[in-house]
Amino acid sequence: MEMDKKLVREVIAKRVAQEFHDGYVVNLGIGLPTLVANYVGDMDVIFQSENGCIGVGPAPEKGKEDPYLINAGGGYITAAKGAMFFDSAYSFGIIRGGHVDATVLGALEVDEKGNLANWMIPGKKVPGMGGAMDLVVGAKHVIVAMEHTSNGAVKILKECKLPLTAVGVVDLIITEKAVFEVTDKGLVLKEITPYSSLEDIKANTAADFIVADNLKK
Repeated sequence: MEMDKKLVREVIAKRVAQEFHDGYVVNLGIGLPTLVANYVGDMDVIFQSENGCIGVGPAPEKGKEDPYLINAGGGYITAAKGAMFFDSAYSFGIIRGGHVDATVLGALEVDEKGNLANWMIPGKKVPGMGGAMDLVVGAKHVIVAMEHTSNGAVKILKECKLPLTAVGVVDLIITEKAVFEVTDKGLVLKEITPYSSLEDIKANTAADFIVADNLKK
């Protein structure tokens, strides 16, 4: 089934939200990961933004944006009841201190060893690695949320080719086609979305992977 961009992003964000539990402190990376906050429902999840806020609320209604409330990617946010604001040093103390239960990031490439490349394409403008290098090491659970391919190019590889953000940090890869768990034995295909098939995933994944015995659709 052909998927438009909006549906792709929605499928990924909804599936990521299922990984959270009440009481989780979660950091959402810029871009697609920020959509995850729209699908937590009644779950008691506390969202943190590394530029200095814990207790990030849902996106504001159009026309009601507060120019003083933005996330690390420059997008407008709201503050939930009980939210706190602080400087970057305090924010990264939370991250480096191991107080973030899960972080959700996009990726340019990820490989079967759980290596992550998500900050630099040689020859293009480099914005800097940012907080990603701290988040993937400090958070207890690292989820990569990304489109399975980019303009037809494979993104899940045997070995990353781009400069790495961190080594062996990824726990889960969620795309519009599949859910992979990174294990000591390599990638394990845990789920296939209704928009894909095992043949499709094999054709668009360069890494080796094991198909779980209890594969879900």
